Amino acid sequence: MINIVQFFSDSDPANVSTSLKLMLLLTVLSLAPAILILMTSFARIIIVLSFVRTALATQQMPPNQVLVGLALFLTFFVMAPTFQEVNETALKPLFEDEITLEEAYEKASVPFKTFMSKHTRQKDLDLFLRYNGVERPETIEEIPLTMLVPAFAISEMKTAFQMGFMIFIPFLVIDMIVASVLMSMGMMMLPPVMISLPFKILLFVLVDGWHLIIKSLLQSF
Repeated sequence: MINIVQFFSDSDPANVSTSLKLMLLLTVLSLAPAILILMTSFARIIIVLSFVRTALATQQMPPNQVLVGLALFLTFFVMAPTFQEVNETALKPLFEDEITLEEAYEKASVPFKTFMSKHTRQKDLDLFLRYNGVERPETIEEIPLTMLVPAFAISEMKTAFQMGFMIFIPFLVIDMIVASVLMSMGMMMLPPVMISLPFKILLFVLVDGWHLIIKSLLQSF
């Protein structure tokens, strides 16, 4: 630690500034997975896509890599205005030495707070505020990220499960119809899933299911 302090004290201020920026970049990259999952639209999208695959009962089709890749690109598409605002208000001024690291953090957190607050239920946010004994902030900027992020995460999961329930209903109806027909024909030993699977895939293709799912996800933000 002494050597590090001595290095910064003996170094040129420009080199110190560059080193701090590199440390900030490495820190952001190390936290990137958590930021991507809990502070963006990724969680809702991947949960809904997983519900679609489960409702279709197609096992591993589409594969996990396809679903995650699609969820990533949809997340970048939805979050593009937020990322652009962070770049314009925080990253560019920081790299041009116009603001400090602390100011860059404050400016970068505002667009994320604005996005998350729009999709966070007041009930979920109040849960964490009451737990810490904090009064309800008057502005979005005053909400701590330590409380807003988990509140946003559980709100997103609730929304995703609601959408998943609506997706399950038509496929559940097909399963019930097929099971009833098989029972009336006395085919007790034939798994209904084997018969209903082609009908569910056919229905999903005929209604252009992927288009409807992606459209619903985009309109939900």
